[in-house]
Amino acid sequence: MKPLASRPQQMKRSGIREILEIAVRTPGCIRLEVGEPNFPTPPHIIEAAHRAALEGKTRYTLSAGIIPLREALVQKVKNFNGLDVGIENVIVTPGSTYSLFNAFEVLLEPGDEVLVPDPGWPTYDTQVTLAGGYTARYPLYQENGFRPVVADIEKSITPKTKVLVICNPSNPTGAVSSEDEIREIIELAARHDLYVISDEVYEELIFEGKATTAAKFDPERVISIYSFSKTYSMTGWRVGYAIAPTHIANWMARSVEPNVACASEPNQWGALAALTGPQEVVGEMRQAYQRRRDLVCDVLREKGLLQYVPNGAFYIMIDVSQAQMDSYDFCKELLKAKKVACAPGATFGPRASGLVRVSLATAEDDLVEGVRRLCSFVEEQAASLRTAAIR
Repeated sequence: MKPLASRPQQMKRSGIREILEIAVRTPGCIRLEVGEPNFPTPPHIIEAAHRAALEGKTRYTLSAGIIPLREALVQKVKNFNGLDVGIENVIVTPGSTYSLFNAFEVLLEPGDEVLVPDPGWPTYDTQVTLAGGYTARYPLYQENGFRPVVADIEKSITPKTKVLVICNPSNPTGAVSSEDEIREIIELAARHDLYVISDEVYEELIFEGKATTAAKFDPERVISIYSFSKTYSMTGWRVGYAIAPTHIANWMARSVEPNVACASEPNQWGALAALTGPQEVVGEMRQAYQRRRDLVCDVLREKGLLQYVPNGAFYIMIDVSQAQMDSYDFCKELLKAKKVACAPGATFGPRASGLVRVSLATAEDDLVEGVRRLCSFVEEQAASLRTAAIR
């Protein structure tokens, strides 16, 4: 038989999913590997989607999304993000993950290079591969709180670089870049004529600092990626959106049609209710994540493992290098010995090979207990190494 397509076979497996598959088969496991809010979707959102379905709003929609939702998003990005756009700049998709791929698909020719953060979300790499490009990495340093530095990005640019990806607040580190830092990055992109994809899906989950929208510094160069999943605890609803310059948005909308046709219509009405309904729930969830962050930092500080304090999102990277184990092996052994699942650092890039990612989007008691078990496992492995060295 003729061979299958090569691009899917070049994709790297996500370590998050690899650990997840073991975790779901481990009774009593404390789940800290997946970035998914443990809060229920607010009732008014569910009711709006239910009402839409009962009213027969279960059809295909425009590929770019229903007009009322796009109109509401125009107002949202004006009021919250400081962007002056029209509905032609808004593309609603089945989740922000597809918004990202949609952008890569429109921007990349075979062989184009995309700069992604290291550590950074592994899906960037797999999507670029599927779109025919390849990734190179720019470093994020723990000593700098994992915030990107312009000089480090510039050193990574080559003649083949076409797109720069930034994520603020960051998955997996929770780092929040300042307005000045984002402005400098966009100015760098302009000097080198790079497109910028700005992943801002955690924009509402900032504990210290404030949200900075990269597109306001160069709206013709930046594609902004947003989601309802994290802000409103709607991960399974699969509604995300992109804000793009008109000449790019047109092709992104056209590319939606042959790939996914459109986002689910009832879910889009639910997303509209999320935007236009009570917003107190967002603040309540943010406060809960901040409290969990503080509790985890207290445990890590007590155990001598606190390296930095994340300022946003709901993740923290923990240095487990004392155990002297590959991060994949560490996570698998941790699962087996302590029934705690976390994400191996190496899946986010080579610079995180001695780290693991813990999600704070877990019930408080389970989270603290899971991190305590993780710390104990590091201590046990380090003690075993010291004993072996003496022998």
